[in-house]
Amino acid sequence: MIAASNQPMQSSVAELAARARRASRQLAKLSESARNQALLGIAEEIERQAARIIQANELDCAAAETAVKSGAMSASLFARLRLSDRSTGEMASRIRDVAKLPDPVGRRLSATELDSGLVLYKESCPLGVVGIVFESRPDVIPQVASLALKSGNSVLLKGGAEAAHTNEVLVDIWREALDRFPSVPTDSIGLLRSRTDVMELLTLDRDVDLIVPRGSQAFVRLIAQKSRIPVLGHGEGICHVYIDRAADLQKALRIVIDSKTQYPAACNAVETVLVHRDVAQHFLPPMIEKLREAGVEVRGCPATVALLENWEVASASDKDWETEYSDLIVSIKVVNNLAEAIEHIERFGSRHTESIVTEDRDTAQKFMDDVDAASVYHNASTRFADGFRYGLGAELGISTSKLHARGPVGLDGLTTYKYKLYGDGHIVAEYSSGARKFHHCSI
Repeated sequence: MIAASNQPMQSSVAELAARARRASRQLAKLSESARNQALLGIAEEIERQAARIIQANELDCAAAETAVKSGAMSASLFARLRLSDRSTGEMASRIRDVAKLPDPVGRRLSATELDSGLVLYKESCPLGVVGIVFESRPDVIPQVASLALKSGNSVLLKGGAEAAHTNEVLVDIWREALDRFPSVPTDSIGLLRSRTDVMELLTLDRDVDLIVPRGSQAFVRLIAQKSRIPVLGHGEGICHVYIDRAADLQKALRIVIDSKTQYPAACNAVETVLVHRDVAQHFLPPMIEKLREAGVEVRGCPATVALLENWEVASASDKDWETEYSDLIVSIKVVNNLAEAIEHIERFGSRHTESIVTEDRDTAQKFMDDVDAASVYHNASTRFADGFRYGLGAELGISTSKLHARGPVGLDGLTTYKYKLYGDGHIVAEYSSGARKFHHCSI
């Protein structure tokens, strides 16, 4: 039996956001120790109530299986939905990892003595209230909620309807754990329940400071168009691996297979492999063999199809180059040189994660410098694009924009800064008249 929600009844999203705003002011004043103790307590509670989480997830998965059979839900989306005992253990572990991170709040970023007795400090501080709208993956909740609490922010969450039971239980457990820590307000986390709630949330620019949509590019664009609040976009992941003429082909094979098959539903899985024409004949057959052994459907450009005529590779359409499969499908294109590879990435990439495999340092450096993406790799799988793997503890999402935060967004992406000026009766008139002068000395 799943217990009733611990979240108080809400008459409107506006009231939920207003409570979250008040809670954020309390969080901003908490010590690092208080925030860390609460996180550790939440991790323990998730472990203690793992069976309750799995039970709720089984209800969601049972309904989702019908949707998968009817074609209403993709297999990749279903894979993101399902939890296991290992999943709940990882949730708790990630929360503890966040608790171990350095405190992002109250860091002195700079100090400048403007004049004698007039000192200006720049210090990090929380954003306030962050709204997260995401699809399917219920493990998003402990990830983003732990980052929010560690950085002194309140969080309002809206997950996909397919994970409704799991999301409800996770938020309830979080709030129940906070009941043991009176200094941490339970209203620092809230759950929205409908698309109508989301549309209302997007209008609450007085109480909500940032919206983070996690989903398709079209979904992110829709949220940005409807929102009066700044949006940190986590869009599509159309990622590429380029196999250069100077690549170590065994190394390249390992990287491509990992990038595609380690977790194909992830936004950092490779969707297109670009292969230099000088190595295509030697590299493509073993790569196709390994991909097919892993159950990957392969689609190729005309040159790829011609080189692999005995393999009966399907022809890639123009649509394939701009598609995030999130599945065991990959497209392959033979290119003439590095410049053509970079041009293809510039045209079709989503500025998420791009990788080159080569032993030529100059070629690698040109790729690393010229490719415009949040993450650019040399001789490494695209699957490394992850907040946990970057040492961020967890991630709010992956931003493909260039403002505020880029790539895997961790604690720094949940903070801003304020200027604090300490004086002793100083007035601007004395500087305007020339009676006093600034000396702007860093201290």
